[in-house]
Amino acid sequence: MTSETPPAVLALQQLPLFPLQTVLFPGGWMPLRIFEVRYLDMISRCHKAGAPFGVVCLREGSEVRRLDPNAPPNGDAFAKEVFYPVGTLAHIEQLERPQPGLLMIHCRGLQRFHVTSSQQLPHGLWVGDVRLDEAEPVVPVPNDLASTRDALQRLLNNLQEREPGAMNELPLQPPYQWDDCGWVANRWAELLPAPAELKHRLMTLDNPLVRLELISDLLDRMGVER
Repeated sequence: MTSETPPAVLALQQLPLFPLQTVLFPGGWMPLRIFEVRYLDMISRCHKAGAPFGVVCLREGSEVRRLDPNAPPNGDAFAKEVFYPVGTLAHIEQLERPQPGLLMIHCRGLQRFHVTSSQQLPHGLWVGDVRLDEAEPVVPVPNDLASTRDALQRLLNNLQEREPGAMNELPLQPPYQWDDCGWVANRWAELLPAPAELKHRLMTLDNPLVRLELISDLLDRMGVER
C-alpha cells in the first residue's frame, strides 16, 4: 500500500500589506506615491531585499491613515480599515526618491494570495500570513472573444502614439500576452471605469475564460466598439 504526499501549500508569514482603494491584478503595472511613515520604511526594506509586499483592496476606510473624530477616549484613535481577504503580491520594479519623505515606485503584480490572518502593528502597518494561489493556467483566447483582445491592442497602439515619450507610464506594459485569456481580461479590468468592488470580484475568479467573457459583456454594456 502506498500513500501520496499532498502538494505543499505555498505560504508567506508576516507579509507587509498595502491596503488601497484599487485592485492590483497579476501581471499588472501600478505606480505608487509613498509618503506615509508606515510605508516608507516598509517599501525601502522590500526594495533592498528584493522582497514583495501584498496589495489588498479596501472595503472600508481610507488609503491614508486618518483620525476618527468619533473614537472612544480609551480606544483606537484612528479610523477603521477593512480590506478584502484576497490580494496580489507586488514586486517593486523601479524606485525613485525625488525628495526626503517621498518615494515614487512602479510595481508589478505577481501571484494572488488569500489572507489567513492579519494584524495592524502599533505604527499602523498591516502584516498578514497568506496562502499563495497556484499560477493561473494559460487559456488561449477563443475566436468569439478575439475582438475583445483586438480592441485592447488598438487601445494600446493609440496610447503609444499619443504618449510616445511616456511609455513607462502606460497602464499596459510588456511582456504582452495577447493569446492568454487571463492576461487580456486583467488588463481590460484595470482600465475599465468600474467600482473597486467589481474589479476585486473579477480578480478573484479562478476561471480566466469566464473572466474574459464577463469583461466582454461589460464592454458591450458600456458601448465600447470592438
